[in-house]
Amino acid sequence: MNLLKIARVPPVVVSPHDTVKAAVEKMCEVGVGAVAVVQGEKLLGIFTERDLMRRVVRPGFSPQQTLVSEVMTPEPLIAPLEMTTGDAFEFMTDKHFRHLPIVDHMGKLQGMLSVRHLMRNIVENLSHELEGLNAYIGVDGAGGD
Repeated sequence: MNLLKIARVPPVVVSPHDTVKAAVEKMCEVGVGAVAVVQGEKLLGIFTERDLMRRVVRPGFSPQQTLVSEVMTPEPLIAPLEMTTGDAFEFMTDKHFRHLPIVDHMGKLQGMLSVRHLMRNIVENLSHELEGLNAYIGVDGAGGD
């Protein structure tokens, strides 16, 4: 399945010149745990809830005065459009990532994938498979012809 069918499209973005407070307000407003940091069409980094905890709150920086570019994860690992959901899930769990930017062949940001998106997709697929198996068993179950 195409990752963009389950990812947030378009992704939520902020400028590297935005403050952490502005980024967090946007994250809360939209209900996401990460934003892409872009300048023009170039992906510079990703700012996540973990970045907020580890790089802002814990060291005691001011969210009102700290720029996102100072505390983001620069040059994040990315998912190409061709990546499968299975490969994305394995990659994200191996790396302990909760968010993964999706880019096209030109490197342009297309979406933001979250583990939540992947898990929802996996559960839906397993539910459909289970329904199919239940239907099969019901038609050709014990004592059936």
